[in-house]
Amino acid sequence: MKTLKDFNLTDKRILVRCDFNVPLDKKGNILDDFRIKQTLPTIKYLIEERAKIILMSHLGEPDGKIVPELKMDRIAERLSEYLGFSVAKTDDCIGPGIESEASTLEDGGVLLLENLRFHKEETENDLEFAKKLSYLGDIYVNDAFSVCHRDNISVVGVPQLMLQHCMGLLLEKEIESLDKVMINPEKPMIAIIGGKKVETKSKFIDNISKVADFVIISGLIAKEIMDKNIKFKFPEKIIVPVGKLDALDINNESIKIFQEKIASAKTILWNGPFGKFEEEKYAKGTLAIANAIVDSGAYSVVGGGETVEFLEKQGMIDKFGHVSTGGGAMMSYLAGDKLPGIEVLK
Repeated sequence: MKTLKDFNLTDKRILVRCDFNVPLDKKGNILDDFRIKQTLPTIKYLIEERAKIILMSHLGEPDGKIVPELKMDRIAERLSEYLGFSVAKTDDCIGPGIESEASTLEDGGVLLLENLRFHKEETENDLEFAKKLSYLGDIYVNDAFSVCHRDNISVVGVPQLMLQHCMGLLLEKEIESLDKVMINPEKPMIAIIGGKKVETKSKFIDNISKVADFVIISGLIAKEIMDKNIKFKFPEKIIVPVGKLDALDINNESIKIFQEKIASAKTILWNGPFGKFEEEKYAKGTLAIANAIVDSGAYSVVGGGETVEFLEKQGMIDKFGHVSTGGGAMMSYLAGDKLPGIEVLK
């Protein structure tokens, strides 16, 4: 796959698929801008290269309707704060007027398109919609790892129409970091899988067990495995909490067992909390795991929306080797699935 550094970007219109799908309150205020911050290196690189930058993303689930609270205005404001200059925002994401705005951008200028999902065609694989988006740029850049497992038309359709396409710096970093865990990781390697929904994680657990020395799983996943009689290829590698298996927290004995395993690791992958961390009294187990990973000094990759939310709340994000923007995409990639958004760039 090509990267940004394979192209002469000066004076070119660069159409960048970002993921600015950030959590909002009921008034549309941004609650967590982690994903916005992770895309800044790509945007700043394009600015330094004197490119004309057109950013596109979805926000929420408007189902093809214009929802005022899901307009991209707050995203444009936050980007403007981080970049130190005003980021213009369009009233739509396609059409002659938008094409005119994109073509008249100055070198180093940034334009943010309105919410892609205000058009139902974004999730319905409408090729005509892809064509209209493709008219806006000369080079397509995917910097949205977190949506690469979806076949939205801005992810898979537009790069098929734009022959010049590549990864952004964030997507490149995501793939390199996950490959570092999956391909010849430094041993011992431990995977820590929290949360629930074993159906979505069983293939991932099987695949990661091929390279991991141990796989620590949450009580809820362990309970589901027993209730549904799910079999794994490497059951001897799986470590479950001791005592009652529930959603609230893990007990002190489990914490001690997990801490000892984590302390010996050289590579650690973590996805999913180990309790109802939203309530402080049930956050002890998840916090103990986080601290044990940091204290181990191992190369660590962390992902999943709830895990990132917890680490942001604890002010610990910067203490990990790589924090992924993708939850479902990370699980799919590590399960060995082919992600449509990555395959189309090859």
